[in-house]
Amino acid sequence: MNKLEDITVGSTVKGIVGNEPVSIVAVLWYGSNVLEITYKDTRGVPGTQLLYRESEPGLEVLSKHLPWSFDADAEQMKLASEAYRISLAHLFDPYLAVHTSAVEPLPHQISAVYQEMLPRVPLRYVLADDPGAGKTIMTGLYIKELMARGDLKRCLIVSPGSLAEQWQDELFSKFHLKFEILTNDRMESAVTGNIFTEVDRCICRLDKLARNEELQEKLKVSEWDLIVVDEAHKMSATVWGGEVKYTRRFQLGRLLSNITRNFLLLTATPHNGKEEDFHLFLSLVDPDRFEGTHHSSQQAVDVSDVMRRLVKEELLKFDGKPLFPERIAYTVNYSLSPQESKLYQAVTEYVQEEFNRADNLNNERKNTVGFALTILQRRLASSPEAIYQSLRRRRERLEHRLAEERLGKRAAEYRNSEWDDMDEDDLPAEEQEQMEEQVVDHASAAATIAELEAEIRTLKRLENMANDVRASGVDRKWDELSRLLQDKEAMFGEDGQREKLIIFTEHKDTLNYLAGKIRSLLGNDEAVVTIHGGMLRDERRKVEELFKQDVGVRILIATDAAGEGVNLQRAHLMINYDLPWNPNRLEQRFGRIHRIGQTEVCHLWNLVASETSIT
Repeated sequence: MNKLEDITVGSTVKGIVGNEPVSIVAVLWYGSNVLEITYKDTRGVPGTQLLYRESEPGLEVLSKHLPWSFDADAEQMKLASEAYRISLAHLFDPYLAVHTSAVEPLPHQISAVYQEMLPRVPLRYVLADDPGAGKTIMTGLYIKELMARGDLKRCLIVSPGSLAEQWQDELFSKFHLKFEILTNDRMESAVTGNIFTEVDRCICRLDKLARNEELQEKLKVSEWDLIVVDEAHKMSATVWGGEVKYTRRFQLGRLLSNITRNFLLLTATPHNGKEEDFHLFLSLVDPDRFEGTHHSSQQAVDVSDVMRRLVKEELLKFDGKPLFPERIAYTVNYSLSPQESKLYQAVTEYVQEEFNRADNLNNERKNTVGFALTILQRRLASSPEAIYQSLRRRRERLEHRLAEERLGKRAAEYRNSEWDDMDEDDLPAEEQEQMEEQVVDHASAAATIAELEAEIRTLKRLENMANDVRASGVDRKWDELSRLLQDKEAMFGEDGQREKLIIFTEHKDTLNYLAGKIRSLLGNDEAVVTIHGGMLRDERRKVEELFKQDVGVRILIATDAAGEGVNLQRAHLMINYDLPWNPNRLEQRFGRIHRIGQTEVCHLWNLVASETSIT
């Protein structure tokens, strides 16, 4: 408690005029218990007042003597100076994000952030290093450096749905950056009605934004310091016949580019082999430079100022040694048995006949039927189980359609407008599997009841042939896989134990077929686990951890649902039981094991039927 004696000329006192501090300009004592003061308030208005001993409890002397008396709280002074020092730390520590994050970045990651990205203001850039190079690490370092410089408050990350949680986990665990995933419930519960103006750091699913025009309208009125797009090659446009086909994803890319100051695109496959498409993709980061170049030139242009791409062979450790171990791919050729070859020819003839009939359909239906027939032919060489189940389901669906037609009900063709302008290979693996199942079971070129009846008869004949092959137990492709599993030395470690192995297939039917065959071969059901697109993310994550951590689990059989954003470098062996038609997916698969942290030479075997055009 302050005393009257503490009030002196020049001091600041609270409690005289409410809670407002006043400056003392004169004091006059009357005896020892009464003090007359003259003061000025914060507006400079003077006043006088008598203070008594009983007034002391309500008085607070803020400054007993002259200004700069250094008698404030030392702990608060220390905290304030430390906060100010940290705000300037990037001026004295050029690698502040590295030293304040739980990462040990590699040379190519440091050079990307500190030599390529930070000097570019604003940043409009494509980071296109090979799969497994750590593009998430580079992005986290860049975000943290911008925040340290006071140059980033609002950041949006757009990624495929299957990678959203992985982005959230890695940014928090490695950089202590909290990002919120924008789920449907979260977007609908926005207080202002527009979630994009409420949340400063968030992660949103690519296709959710691309397909929802209402969300795009809300996105248009928001502004961002940085937008990062993962798997950015999905935002592609295509030049066909001199015309440009703009997909919904590409239009979304344009929108994102217009509402952000810094725009970072991440992809391991920026070029699809067509220079015109590549220029369209680059127009997302620099429309003035690349927007019209696809019309004028087919020549490659220098893009080093807007894109960096390093392949794995160029990536080194600090000691100059290669970052990635060697990787070796093998082609395993096999020949179909006479019975399998006969089935192959029969199904191929059916597909060709249906393609010819589809030529008379309108473009939309023609494309759907053609897609269904293509899938059917791909499944032909996958496994007897896959082609049998596909033929059976297709025959049952068409019989159901025939029954409706006979009752005078026009059965609706399968159509999903969300996929109208999307390339099958650009869909998330989970959605691609669902789409293939629905399209191959429904789409038909039959225009009349008679044509439908004829197609069903053909399908019954093919189904019986496929069932005969299936029941015969003759499967040359499985025979080759069985030999690899049993006889190949690389399948076993020095201790004689079986090495961990990943087998990729295109189809769920084949996955289930292989799981049963391999479990019987090994005599241990627990040694084999599976991942496919129909699994919930939590189930998928449990299987991944089981494969990586449980010594009893030796083989993972997966569709491409395990080819997106999953780190499986615990294994160094892989077999492609079915090859994807898009070579980019092949690189994505191999990238699951050939990535940072892998210490063993990686081996990949591709099974190919020598007398067919399908693998």
